[in-house]
Amino acid sequence: MYFSQEVESSFPSLTFQIRRSQPELIPPASPTPHETKLLSHIDQQPGLRANIPIIQFYRNQPSMAGKDPVKVIRNAIAQALVFYYPLAGRVKEASGGELVVDCNEEGVMFIEADADVTLEQFGEIKPPFPCLEELLYDAAVPEGVLNTPILLIQVTRLKCGGFIFALRFNHTMVDGVGIVHFILSVTEIAKGAKQPSILPSWNRELLRARDPPRVTFNHREYEQLTNMQTDAVLVSTEFSERSFFFGPNEISALRRLLPRDLESASTTFEIITSYIWRCRTRALGLNPTEEIRMMCIVDARGKFDPPVPIGYYGSCFAFPAAVTIAGELSEKPLEFAVELIKEASSEVSEEYMHSVADLMVSEGRPMFTVVRSCLVLDTTDGGFRNLDFGWGKAVYGGIAKPGAGSFPYVHFHVPGQNAKGEEGIFVLISLPTEIMTAFVKELNELIV
Repeated sequence: MYFSQEVESSFPSLTFQIRRSQPELIPPASPTPHETKLLSHIDQQPGLRANIPIIQFYRNQPSMAGKDPVKVIRNAIAQALVFYYPLAGRVKEASGGELVVDCNEEGVMFIEADADVTLEQFGEIKPPFPCLEELLYDAAVPEGVLNTPILLIQVTRLKCGGFIFALRFNHTMVDGVGIVHFILSVTEIAKGAKQPSILPSWNRELLRARDPPRVTFNHREYEQLTNMQTDAVLVSTEFSERSFFFGPNEISALRRLLPRDLESASTTFEIITSYIWRCRTRALGLNPTEEIRMMCIVDARGKFDPPVPIGYYGSCFAFPAAVTIAGELSEKPLEFAVELIKEASSEVSEEYMHSVADLMVSEGRPMFTVVRSCLVLDTTDGGFRNLDFGWGKAVYGGIAKPGAGSFPYVHFHVPGQNAKGEEGIFVLISLPTEIMTAFVKELNELIV
């Protein structure tokens, strides 16, 4: 049954109508254990108590004629939840503020929709998406992460035979690697597999605090700075969201700014992030003596000995802080920022992760610092675009907007194509509107 009211939406100059069915709960396809599971102390960080939106655009596939993506995906979700049954439960708060998941088979939220628009009419498909609230109907579930569906999924058929798969996930339960593994399981089952190729692993005890806790690193990402008066990002109420494309030409231009030995030893992510950090700092116009931070999310799965199980889908990352003062970052060559970021990221190890978990317990679950700080995640190798339900790879796949939850200081690197068909990286950024104008001017020294 569809809502009787049709919703009008716009995407740049595009206007279309969308009809949505009543939201439904999809439980696991067969009975699963009823139990309560503890989350790790990495999962329980305040900064992860957010819902993260993902969106995937798919073309019409003639070989799939007669098959309905809504039905195919709905059935595959139910079967995948037999393996990922905690995702069909509800996150709850236990004594002392501990988060647990009640594995109760209530199910994930699913919405069927139809839009009278073709994929081609969207033009260049890149974030942010002004029509996101129609393509991922957040009003279907309460805000927050407690006592609400852990996943919200909407599949929207397009007039051309393509479709859009959009998902919102509760970050306390699953991280980016984990959500890719879950969606991969859905795609495999949609194409006939009996079980996922990567079986899920709970094992949250690996990242629970030690007894007694031992904080062995100086975690500057959790220092609670208090001087917010000069932080325009925190005090602003009007924000602009934009994505900036870095193709082969822009990346080559950035690499030429570095000494050859550093350039060859640096990843594209490190170089772009350093440039964005410097442009952002200049645009903010901070006092030159103000301390600033750039925190890069580092996946720690391979840092353990033995490695964390490949199917682990809880949060298993850290965001070590590169720290300097605004004047130094703004005036020194780009290599200064690159070396700071490389040094900070290299700190992450198995012991570093245990130290973070211990810090959460010993210091009362501190929030990562947001004052004069920025946090960035690289999803270019995340695998979102390769997720294939049978209709081929996604035209665009990954994070739907800058910011994580309601945090405007989180940026993302997402793979994609520009209007010319060039492969490259979109950097998704949210900034106060007046700061965004200055930021674009800084970027335009290199990117036109």
